[in-house]
Amino acid sequence: MLKSDLVQTDKHSIKILLRRKNLRFLRRTNHNTKPLTLIKLKLIMNRIQIILVIGLSFFFQQFTNAQTNQNVQFLQKVGALDSIYSKSLNEYRKFYVQLPADYNLNKNKKYPVVYILDGEVFLPTVNNVQNFYSGGFTPEMVIVGISNDKNRMRDLTTSKVTEMYGRPFKQENGEAANFSKFIETELIPFVENKYPVTNFRTLIGHSYGGLFAIYTLIHHPELFSNYLAIDPSLDWDNQKLLKQAQDILPINDYKEKSLFMSLNGQLNWQNPNTTIDNVMQDTTDFTLFARSNIAFSNMVKQNTKNGLSFEWKFYPRDIHGTIPFPSIMDGLISIFQWYQMENIDKINSFDTSKEELFDIIKYREEKLKIHFGYAVQPYPEELLNMSGYMKMDMEQMKKAKMYFEFCIEYYPNSANSYDSMADYYERNGDNNNALKFVTKAYEISGDDSYKDRIEALKKK
Repeated sequence: MLKSDLVQTDKHSIKILLRRKNLRFLRRTNHNTKPLTLIKLKLIMNRIQIILVIGLSFFFQQFTNAQTNQNVQFLQKVGALDSIYSKSLNEYRKFYVQLPADYNLNKNKKYPVVYILDGEVFLPTVNNVQNFYSGGFTPEMVIVGISNDKNRMRDLTTSKVTEMYGRPFKQENGEAANFSKFIETELIPFVENKYPVTNFRTLIGHSYGGLFAIYTLIHHPELFSNYLAIDPSLDWDNQKLLKQAQDILPINDYKEKSLFMSLNGQLNWQNPNTTIDNVMQDTTDFTLFARSNIAFSNMVKQNTKNGLSFEWKFYPRDIHGTIPFPSIMDGLISIFQWYQMENIDKINSFDTSKEELFDIIKYREEKLKIHFGYAVQPYPEELLNMSGYMKMDMEQMKKAKMYFEFCIEYYPNSANSYDSMADYYERNGDNNNALKFVTKAYEISGDDSYKDRIEALKKK
């Protein structure tokens, strides 16, 4: 057995700044410069659009992070402490909560949630991965780190043992069922009542935490949509959980659920020459940890009809203590592979028709709804907004209007969405409709800049 150890960005101002920069770039000429041809214009705009589509989410995320970190003494503070009294465990339990970078108290937006065992250790790593990958590869999520600094073996091991490797074992253990009850009946309802989360949940655990994650997948699969079991201690109690899984895996319905599981490179505690190709031929206790992991992986692969999406990864250069870092990154990308944007080439193309772009957006909307189990916006507001301005700059007015209409459809409480539509109408000489949409923006936000614009439009 192995031992394991807001500030808000002014997006309206950014939008105006970027739009003006694009216009100045396209219209800038001097005595030695000929006007841009249509072909050159297409090439330039395609390059700009590719950069924006790929990098816009990263830009706004990093801008928010940079603004948040101004005038503070630390580069990063992660995870606000909270606690709950558990009747199931008869004790107070600590946990830590990290809200997404784009969280706004004034917006009624809820997020998927990831629960991390040993949260005081691994929450910062999950947060760092999210800082780089959320938006394009993974959704923005609320991160809940459950503290297991006390009674760890008691809560995370799945059956009681009184001896280990032929010796008496007296440490309290085997109370995973009770800890699972605490999570299901106390912690999850508490978090869902207090924090802006949906019922789309992910569970991450390492070592004994990985054992608990597999236990939950087998016995309480309805609690989470995704499971990351990092180097799980499936050798516990002579592989008892594996024996239970043999009967349960074939009959459980795991449709729309996923499991990512990893194994470290230290396959044999005594013989470093043991490889992934021959470890299953060994019968000593020194390889039981690795063999248990591989055996469960093979079992999952043999039961594909249950619908479980599964990826197993071997990290030959990592050991038990280092494997969480790459596993968290690879695991989150794996379980959210379906979230990543599709048809980027067509979105970037100058020649893609309005009808095809419409279908692409609606396809993504439906795809996300199927996986999350509820409706979500298919693209960030900023991306839709910027795409509208770019199409307008390229004189593709029907496409521009479509993007602004989607902005209003998906973000009906955003003043910026209506203000952008007003820009579209004003650009096309329809001041009456421009006034209508600016008025709506002012009603939502009460911002004096919209009021000033209303007065300016009335004078036209």
